[in-house]
Amino acid sequence: MQELPKFSDIEAAAKRISGEAVVTPLLENAKLNALVGGRIFMKAECLQRTGSFKFRGAWNCISKLDPARSKGGVVAYSTGNHAQGVAAAAQLRGMAALIVMPEDTPEIKSANTKSYGAEIVTYDRATEDRAEIANHYVAKRGAVLVPPFEHADIIAGQGTCGLEIINELYGRNVELDDMLVNCGGGGLTAGVALAFSQKSPKTKVHSVEPEGFDDYARSLRSGIREKNARAAGSICDALLTPQPGEMTFAMNKGRLAEGYVVSEAEVRRAVRFAFETLKLVVEPGGAAGLAAVLIGKVAAKGKNIGIILSGGNVDPKLFVEILMEA
Repeated sequence: MQELPKFSDIEAAAKRISGEAVVTPLLENAKLNALVGGRIFMKAECLQRTGSFKFRGAWNCISKLDPARSKGGVVAYSTGNHAQGVAAAAQLRGMAALIVMPEDTPEIKSANTKSYGAEIVTYDRATEDRAEIANHYVAKRGAVLVPPFEHADIIAGQGTCGLEIINELYGRNVELDDMLVNCGGGGLTAGVALAFSQKSPKTKVHSVEPEGFDDYARSLRSGIREKNARAAGSICDALLTPQPGEMTFAMNKGRLAEGYVVSEAEVRRAVRFAFETLKLVVEPGGAAGLAAVLIGKVAAKGKNIGIILSGGNVDPKLFVEILMEA
């Protein structure tokens, strides 16, 4: 296992991504605040370059690579958002990128990944090992693997999202009681938790996951890395991982408070709310934290709560279906 990132790595990443990543807005909505009885601060990473927070970590990692040692380009495996972040970062650096993606990846994510010049290799997430496939191409091409969360530079890059939240709220003289982070492998969660532990230690940081894929919530309770029983079967495709990462869990197990779990129906409601009330397009995996707030998983009355709208790359057909349910 690599050396775990430190807070200074997040500060360095913030300087590195400046000018490439977007400093996304931290939004409040009067209707949402009135609905839950507290102040909800929403980091709109759905407006980030490539449509999700993933560009932060991808650029922080890829921009540090020595061109002489990465002539074979980069290889990544991803359900779509990390794929786009890696593809865009590689394109900016003039590097080749190959992405291993599930066959059931939403078309918009695969199309966007290709638009950045990346080559895509698909696999069956229920029967094949994506890491094994990726490592095959790394060896074959002499490429560099850019994993979705198990990498110090990736985690530090994602941590810049938390640092931006803290810095902006400091300027508003606001301290969060709770910070909710949509969680798959735990890279964003680990980076955000590290930032808050240093700059806002009184804030409780929580993971939020879809039902049936709550490996982080269960792992936090048991103290060991639990596995999910299945690899697919949720509209929150961005949050589906087999189990917490070794690095991310080592960072999170001592920093996170209770993990929250939301149902598919609750996520669908949050996606509709984001569109109808916030006027934002948020993908299901990006709306998990909002769902937790809307249903009262976290007590918001009289409190300051932070959430990250972590992605907006939703399949158009699914998005229309969800909106029509109203």
